[in-house]
Amino acid sequence: MNGRLLFQIGWIFGSLSLISIGGANVLIPEIHRQVVETHAWLDSESFARLFAISQAAPGPNIMLASIIGWHLAGLPGLLVATVAIVGPPSVMALLAGRGMRRWSETRGLQVLTIGLVPVALGLMLASGVVATRAAHAGWGGYVITGGVALAVFGTKRNPLIWMGLGIIAFVLSQSFQA
Repeated sequence: MNGRLLFQIGWIFGSLSLISIGGANVLIPEIHRQVVETHAWLDSESFARLFAISQAAPGPNIMLASIIGWHLAGLPGLLVATVAIVGPPSVMALLAGRGMRRWSETRGLQVLTIGLVPVALGLMLASGVVATRAAHAGWGGYVITGGVALAVFGTKRNPLIWMGLGIIAFVLSQSFQA
């Protein structure tokens, strides 16, 4: 077991957890930068595969950190990454909930909560762009990504329909290239 690697995993995911405004998906660009560009623990394609697995599996979006921890250091990496990414925000949520209850009528808190909405949305949008670019799925991948986004946004159908159709379209496009 590499203690230094576990410390780095814990430090990176613990510090990133403190800025997870809007959920775990807003961390995708920074997680990508840390594990692919800064530490070179993964290449971009491997990152995209782990991201896809974490998003396709039922459960919290933060599973990406756990899967990366597992990929890098086995079970100890999974445990360190999970505790690091979940622990600090849990404590912050507890404190914020108490603060919100106590100061919910103050103007400053109301402005702060409204101001966090566009920040969270911008972070989520950046996450989608980084994940799309990391996938390296070619122009067909970009078209399917855009098509699924528009279909989910523009229709009231279950997103699983668009997910299934997107997968079928990508598989068919790959079979014609082979």
